[in-house]
Amino acid sequence: MLFVGDDWACDHHDVEIQDASGRRLVRARLPEGVQGVARLHELLARWLPADAEPDQVLIGIETDRGPWVAALVAAGYRVFAVNPRQAARSRERLGVSGAKSDAGDAHVLADLVRTDGHQLREVAGDSDLAEGVQQLARAHQSLIWDRTRHLLRLQAVLREYFPAALEAFADLGAPEALALLAKAPDPARAARLSRAQITSALSRAGRRDVTGKAEAIRAALRAQHLGRGPVLTAASAAVTRSLISVITTLTSEISELEGEVKTHFGRHPDAEIYLSQPGLGQILGARVLSEFGDDPDRYRHAKARKNYAGTSPLTIASGRKTTVRARYVRNDRLIDALMRQAQSALKASPGARTYYDQLRTRGLTHYAALRQLANRLVGILHGCLKTHTPYNETTAWTHHQHEQTAA
Repeated sequence: MLFVGDDWACDHHDVEIQDASGRRLVRARLPEGVQGVARLHELLARWLPADAEPDQVLIGIETDRGPWVAALVAAGYRVFAVNPRQAARSRERLGVSGAKSDAGDAHVLADLVRTDGHQLREVAGDSDLAEGVQQLARAHQSLIWDRTRHLLRLQAVLREYFPAALEAFADLGAPEALALLAKAPDPARAARLSRAQITSALSRAGRRDVTGKAEAIRAALRAQHLGRGPVLTAASAAVTRSLISVITTLTSEISELEGEVKTHFGRHPDAEIYLSQPGLGQILGARVLSEFGDDPDRYRHAKARKNYAGTSPLTIASGRKTTVRARYVRNDRLIDALMRQAQSALKASPGARTYYDQLRTRGLTHYAALRQLANRLVGILHGCLKTHTPYNETTAWTHHQHEQTAA
């Protein structure tokens, strides 16, 4: 067995190779890319017996993605994605001076996989399709977050010099709001907008009661408000136009990526199972699938999947004191999707609604009850994936209802 610590950077990798006794065999700095991977193969071949298998090499690295990691997994090595926090604690275990170097970090990682490899999470063997869905789903969600940030910036700018716009448009991200503010980004020009211009923008956005809404917007834009001087107003109007241009582009790209997410997710063999779950549509289903991955051996039981999701409670017991609280070290993208699913499941599933109401009756807050419902839904999803069967309302909740009746 050989144990490798790989401290990676953008353009190079510091590696250390140890044998089973912890003796350092070689230390090297390898370039990123094909040449670096080839050089690593050469170093390992020098110390491995001729009849050795690739899975006799255990590699610890502080990432689970990228071409380098994919190349190591494809070569048959056992690769462990070590959490940086785990690596930092291991460094403290080996020395308390606070000294740190790339070569030293490689030593820590090699030693960690040698002594504690059985307790580390091996990089999952997800399919290319699952990784593709993850790329698209994460990019789609990131663009949504970026659009929200720019809308908040737009709101802050308008509040400084053009408060009438905030009264006229309840939703600054609406198509008619963006179109009219792009045409008239300052109070003077907005007050001169005609009824026909406003009506046309509302019609293109597909709004109902166009006449009534146009009158309300026109009145709000013509109302008296405190303003700023002409120089500051002109500068703020330029910022507003720029923000609107960015928001418009983001909105268009979000729509494009949404179609790609749905297309790729629909090709996955597990898509039908995910879509059968209460509260999961194509976008949320794609996010949940991409963050869980599709390696069938990654989660040995439902508890492991729940722990990874961050929905299961965390118990801290020391002496006479025992505390149970929520997990905060978790995959934020995954927990966001699961909590949204739980919220939607309250309407989509009678069993989920009953379970939530029972939790609230016991005194749990809305968020705590929702998190516990999400935890239950993760368990149901795990069972469906393991048995390759779609969600069934009766099967999913009958067992729980019998437990409640017996209690």
